[in-house]
Amino acid sequence: MSDIMWKPSPERAASSQMNRFRKMVNSKYGENLTNYSDLYEWSVRETPDFWEAMWEFSDPLVSQGYNQIVDDIAKMPGARWFRGCRLNFAENLLRRCDDRLAIISRAEGKTDRRITYKELAGEVEKVASALRAAGVVKGDRVAGFLPNIPESVITMLGAASIGAVWSSSSPDFGIKGVLDRFRQIEPKVLFAADGYQYNGKKVDSLSKLRGILSELPSVEKVVVVPFDSETPDLSSIANGVLYGEFTSEEAGSMEFEQLPFDHPLYIMYSSGTTGLPKSIVHGAGGTLLQHLKEHRLHCDISEKDTVFYFTTCGWMMWNWLVTNLAIGATIVLYDGSPFFPGPSAMWQMADDFGITVFGTSAKFISACAGEGLSPIETNSLKSIRTILSTGSPLVEEGFDYVYDRVKNDVQLASISGGTDIISCFAGGNPMLPVRRGELQCRALAMKVESFNSQGEPVVNEKGELVCTRAFPSMPVHFWNDPNGEKYHNAYFSSYPGVWAHGDYISITEEGGVKIFGRSDATLNPGGVRIGTAEIYRVVEALEEVEDSLAVGQQWEGDERVILFLKMNSGLDFSEDLEKRIRSSIRSACSPRHVPAIVLPIEDIPYTINGKKVEIAVKKIIHGDEALNRDALANPEALDLYTNLRVLAV
Repeated sequence: MSDIMWKPSPERAASSQMNRFRKMVNSKYGENLTNYSDLYEWSVRETPDFWEAMWEFSDPLVSQGYNQIVDDIAKMPGARWFRGCRLNFAENLLRRCDDRLAIISRAEGKTDRRITYKELAGEVEKVASALRAAGVVKGDRVAGFLPNIPESVITMLGAASIGAVWSSSSPDFGIKGVLDRFRQIEPKVLFAADGYQYNGKKVDSLSKLRGILSELPSVEKVVVVPFDSETPDLSSIANGVLYGEFTSEEAGSMEFEQLPFDHPLYIMYSSGTTGLPKSIVHGAGGTLLQHLKEHRLHCDISEKDTVFYFTTCGWMMWNWLVTNLAIGATIVLYDGSPFFPGPSAMWQMADDFGITVFGTSAKFISACAGEGLSPIETNSLKSIRTILSTGSPLVEEGFDYVYDRVKNDVQLASISGGTDIISCFAGGNPMLPVRRGELQCRALAMKVESFNSQGEPVVNEKGELVCTRAFPSMPVHFWNDPNGEKYHNAYFSSYPGVWAHGDYISITEEGGVKIFGRSDATLNPGGVRIGTAEIYRVVEALEEVEDSLAVGQQWEGDERVILFLKMNSGLDFSEDLEKRIRSSIRSACSPRHVPAIVLPIEDIPYTINGKKVEIAVKKIIHGDEALNRDALANPEALDLYTNLRVLAV
């Protein structure tokens, strides 16, 4: 049976922005690129020319053009892009000031909101003016502790418009998790909500906010958005003011601070499950240009689209989603449980708002399958053209589920990158087929390769995901890392001058990408490297298993595989199930993949962004302490593994 699950019609491929870009490159540079493979190879061979062409194609709004595309394409880290350019990120996202919808917002317990581009610009102007009045200047940090609501976008754009640096954390983070992040960057102004609702339950944020402020002395002004109640009590919030009062003064005319291409825009954070989160600084121009490439070329998004991604403000997909405003598209924000008030809530929202590009996580798709949902029967979904999935590898059965039970005529684009690059190394393509279990392609101008243990590029072999050419959305630097040591150690210690991302992948002969999990969580029994996703694909296809976690444990001079199983409700672990699991893994993978020990467990730990926490569990079963539990959605799950000391060496 063919592994191709979908392919674009000739008309769709021909009319895509990717194809238009290919034609422009042929005309501008005298090339004869006939397909995506040709275009990709040109983009990584003539990378400065690619970014010159992308600049022309995307037409960013600038006050001063560049005089050099890049100083040294081989320099990593440290390549400087588009020197001489002056622009403002917020101005690019607000360039469309008309009555088209910019934002549609839905949140649990709230009435849907719709905001036009003209209204959005007016609200951003108020925030920018209020921030200036509060003494915020370019380079100052402004932080958000907000649900995924319009004010999160408005306040970010207000900060960016005056050259302040934005950093956000989701309100479901614990106090320590927020402080681990914000204490490093010392924000001057903090925007927060008084509460939010999740799965039908109201959650108070003010008590958590008080705990944060007690150890965050840099904050001079706390602006509270009344989200849970109309008149929250701020008497115990030092320097607190309601959002409406903060923005009540008449705003002056909007002035967008014109800044260099690499002026800091965002401070993002690593997950922090193995230590203090890394504070990663991303530049305005690199973020804008890279996102426009991915949105317009790889996702074929235009001003006619309505784009949704299920995310919180603490995940980079929020930043990725918001940049769609630069195209003139409508973005959809959602705050709350994806299964409230019922399991089909997100699919119903797609119908309600006419969503054309529906973004979610592999975990959500797996959960829908586990719930037995069949949106193809219960919802129209006629507007959805593309489904995006990220956060963790989407297994083959996830592809099956989407095409069998969600929609059979849809581009399913599994995409992968990271907070580190605020973008993607590999993802979707409107000109290419979708193959079962694969990301469609490596992204344009991202010279992604799979390195074997000798540091050599290989095809159709598992290896380390590396990028051997510089790109504009590399971090500008890490915060409080004056010598660049943390930055270097994070990505360049394995292969000097080559970005090692930490994923375990293979690149197919057709140019697709398969991801087998994090390379630092790679299993290594008998010296054979095994990606955890290979095991999850087999185990989680069994009806008895809701979720699973595989880790390696040092044992008698080697490594053995420990597999933990979270059982579906009402189903029990048994010797028969264990035998079937071992047999299935042996048959589908190899004898090396078969776990030495299989154990039932009540819960699997996840980060707040929906990624399995393999490294922390591995540390625990070796008798070490897992750090920064506040980075987890369910930190109490780690205690289940702490009690399994019988496994400790």
